[in-house]
Amino acid sequence: MYVIVDIQGQQFKVEQDQKLFVHRINADQGAEVEFDKVMLVDNDGAVTVGTPVIEGAKVVVEVLSHVKGDKVLIFKKKRRKGYRRLNGHRQQFSEVRVKEIVA
Repeated sequence: MYVIVDIQGQQFKVEQDQKLFVHRINADQGAEVEFDKVMLVDNDGAVTVGTPVIEGAKVVVEVLSHVKGDKVLIFKKKRRKGYRRLNGHRQQFSEVRVKEIVA
């Protein structure tokens, strides 16, 4: 069984006990968070598609940790003009584990 769920504007295909990285969730480590924007449920071949979401379906996740992603460098240059800019950042992520799928 898997579902497609919308978590903070991104769609993820999740299964039971799966770990994934999502954009930083405003919750403490070890807390449980529910997401109710379930768009599709596949229960052993029986597919249910929401319009746009499925009523009563939700995904319960547990926040495992808060981490930073890899450094992303932004480099701008205009040739023969002496213009160079280097900027970078590290995205904040939360590692979560799917505890329960209610469909």
